[in-house]
Amino acid sequence: MRPPVAHHHPQPRALRAHFPRLHAPAPGWSVTADVVVVGSGVAGLTAALRCDAAGLRTVVVTKARLDDGSTRWAQGGIAAALGEGDTPEQHLDDTLVAGAGLCDEDAVRILVTEGPDAVRRLIETGAHFDESEGGVLELTREGGHHRRRIAHAGGDATGAEISRALVEAVRARGLRTVENALVLDLLTDADGRTAGVTLHVMGEGQHDGVGAVHAPAVVLATGGMGQVFSATTNPSVSTGDGVALALRAGAEVSDLEFVQFHPTVLFLGADAEGQQPLVSEAVRGEGAHLVDAGGVRFMAGQHELAELAPRDIVAKGIMRRMQEQDAEHMFLDARHFGSHMWEHRFPTILAACRAHGIDPVTQPVPVAPAAHYASGGVRTDSRGRTTVPGLYACGEVACTGVHGANRLASNSLLEGLVYAERIAADIVRGHEENSLHARVPAPVAHPEKPAHPLLAPEARFAIQRIMTDGAGVLRSAASLETAAERIQRLHTDARDALDVNGKTAEPGVDTWEATNLLCVARVLVSAARLREETRGCHWREDKGERDDTNWRRHIVVRLNPDRTLAVHTTDTPDFPPTQQSRPQEQ
Repeated sequence: MRPPVAHHHPQPRALRAHFPRLHAPAPGWSVTADVVVVGSGVAGLTAALRCDAAGLRTVVVTKARLDDGSTRWAQGGIAAALGEGDTPEQHLDDTLVAGAGLCDEDAVRILVTEGPDAVRRLIETGAHFDESEGGVLELTREGGHHRRRIAHAGGDATGAEISRALVEAVRARGLRTVENALVLDLLTDADGRTAGVTLHVMGEGQHDGVGAVHAPAVVLATGGMGQVFSATTNPSVSTGDGVALALRAGAEVSDLEFVQFHPTVLFLGADAEGQQPLVSEAVRGEGAHLVDAGGVRFMAGQHELAELAPRDIVAKGIMRRMQEQDAEHMFLDARHFGSHMWEHRFPTILAACRAHGIDPVTQPVPVAPAAHYASGGVRTDSRGRTTVPGLYACGEVACTGVHGANRLASNSLLEGLVYAERIAADIVRGHEENSLHARVPAPVAHPEKPAHPLLAPEARFAIQRIMTDGAGVLRSAASLETAAERIQRLHTDARDALDVNGKTAEPGVDTWEATNLLCVARVLVSAARLREETRGCHWREDKGERDDTNWRRHIVVRLNPDRTLAVHTTDTPDFPPTQQSRPQEQ
């Protein structure tokens, strides 16, 4: 079936103030700034440091502690053409192949050409990467890369080191931070421009309860939405808050059906839920083999790179072998590494495995795919601007066009770094040009209706089970239809309780998070049902082939004021410009 094609028609400004908002108490305190950054991973803190260095009043809002986001869990490293003989062009080629025809080539070119210098600036900020005795960066390989271009730190603790360096820099500069704060909704002015955010601070501190940060520029760097599935590598805070906020603000999201399932997550049992330990792709990059219970290497012959094929191919290979053998998991065999290599190159993974009773030095590690990374998100242009003026997005919450249908390993930290710098440059330029960025707009009052009904806390687990069963690594028309019906039932019951009886769950962190998860689940399932093909990390059992004629295009979704979804596809694999894009920058 040829997909529907619709051109982008901006939402009339008169309607912007009437998008649904979360039920929450009125703000009891407020802060004024030039820019508020929501999130404290590599993307958020990089943007904040660049804005602060330019003299802008910058506030960082983060859901837990400054160092508690997804960045610190990144093991493998950061990809950039830093090695001898490597070039940005080669990095671009590997990225485009992994993205399965849906990368925006201009966005990828920005990533790979600006990436090496961005990594060097990160090192200047204080991040220490592993080096040889001669002081040369040690580089490794991961899936989909034809060269060693992954810089790593602490063996397998790259994210933790990057987070440490950036957090120290933020504290050294004295940036204003609001920790343990869940962002709620976007504030807008009478013209529909960004005017700040509302947020809820959990626990005692300088602020408590619901408040607001008034600012003409908001940078969403809230990370992923892995908690929409039962088993994920994402921390518990990854509940899709940024995507849900953007949808409620009228912004467009794209490619949400492309959820990357990491092939090698430590298998803790079929009923294991929540965050699962990751076994980095770098382990395979150093020579570990995927084997079945009989010790047979099953990826050899399936792809020229065998275990180092792009992640979607490896995940599919594991799932197929599991189906063939009616097994719950496969194994990663790196016993040939020996104890010295495990202890010095992969100490974090070694400790995690041993904590669960598995010693990789003497036995194969049981692994299975689990939800890992959202390749899609809030649609942006090359400067990180969304379709809502003044609202920016970077990192995993954003869809820049870099990842296409499947993220190339270790491009995520680089994307956060490069596009955060571009966002900061755009905000600073807007401020210097004395545009609307340079004043703090007055937010307009938002009517209580249409409100977004809140779900009870236990709905979180229902959503996770629905999504794992119907929209996980293996999908079909039947499984997605069932998931859609069950998700819609949750949405309808909550909506009717509010619209008919005026009742909704009590506002609070648990109910806000469950409501955000339902919001992103609705969009993900809608897009996955529409895309009737297998491409990248979107694997349809009933539509097993890639269909470039009908589906080499993006699915774009927007939330209507009446809480229904507006879904359309783009004309080409290139992203159309956002409303605020300057023509010369496309």
